[in-house]
Amino acid sequence: MSERQPSLPPAEPAPWSAPQPGSAHGSPTVLVTGGTGTTGSRVVRMLREEAPSARVRLASRHPDPDGERADPGVEAVRFDWRDPLTHAAALRGADRVYLVAPVAEADPAPLVETFLHAARRAGVRRVVALSSSAVAEGAPGLGRVHRMVRELFPDGWTVLRPSWFMQNFLGDHPLAEGIRRDGTMVTATGAGRLPFVDAEDIAAVAVRALLDDAPHNTAHLVTGPEALDYGTAAEIISRVSGRPVRHQPVSVAERAARYVAGGYPADFAAALAELDAAIRDGLQEEVSDVVRRLTGRPPRSFAAFAQAHRDAWRAPVGADGRGPAS
Repeated sequence: MSERQPSLPPAEPAPWSAPQPGSAHGSPTVLVTGGTGTTGSRVVRMLREEAPSARVRLASRHPDPDGERADPGVEAVRFDWRDPLTHAAALRGADRVYLVAPVAEADPAPLVETFLHAARRAGVRRVVALSSSAVAEGAPGLGRVHRMVRELFPDGWTVLRPSWFMQNFLGDHPLAEGIRRDGTMVTATGAGRLPFVDAEDIAAVAVRALLDDAPHNTAHLVTGPEALDYGTAAEIISRVSGRPVRHQPVSVAERAARYVAGGYPADFAAALAELDAAIRDGLQEEVSDVVRRLTGRPPRSFAAFAQAHRDAWRAPVGADGRGPAS
């Protein structure tokens, strides 16, 4: 999420109805960009589980040279957004693409545009792109990517607009580091609420958009089942982990400064901090039924997610000020 949304998200298109389970989806060749990332790695796994005959191509700047993630149904290929020569090789023979724009780019659109034109030339027929609930179509950055995907692939496009990932509370995200360091989550969201969503649910929707017989040709707002503020999230983490966790509200300027101190580029840090203001102002509260409607099951609740990962926050802080990441 690299841009602040200046207004409420546009209304989601009329509900798209998923086909009945068990419908044939053939044997597509699917290129997954960001294939080792938060959603991409899950998309790769679910494609292998749900469509064993599909050919899955995992694109990464550093493909697995030693075969540690070897799977006969997954081909690892080198992919660099800034090297168009790698685009042609990765796209060769692919007819569907899961697109995750380059991260830490304030405006990924120019890089993605080059790739999308190459995808059209290569014969790709369907593109499923990851965007954000905070970014409207046509807005700078991911909003431009959204528009390009729809316009360049009018008969085979889907844009996923997920809310904030539950996984931000784990790993090396600043939220998670704050919890491990001193039990504090620092944001500029105030009491604003948002429907945190599990990356597993985002990936499940992406896989449906990739495999279903009919292309979705719409944008999906992908959310968890309820909108929570960070104070409530802190209470839930405290309850399941037994470790006191609190939310510390700060200004947008201080939030940006903390991102920069954590190594984020200044322009990207400023854009991320501004997203907190949209949450504070109530612009990210909308809850959708997309996960249930497309997968046939409800999205995971934050309480269930926290319960499953409670050990990530229970560990004592080490001498370096950090506990082990989950």
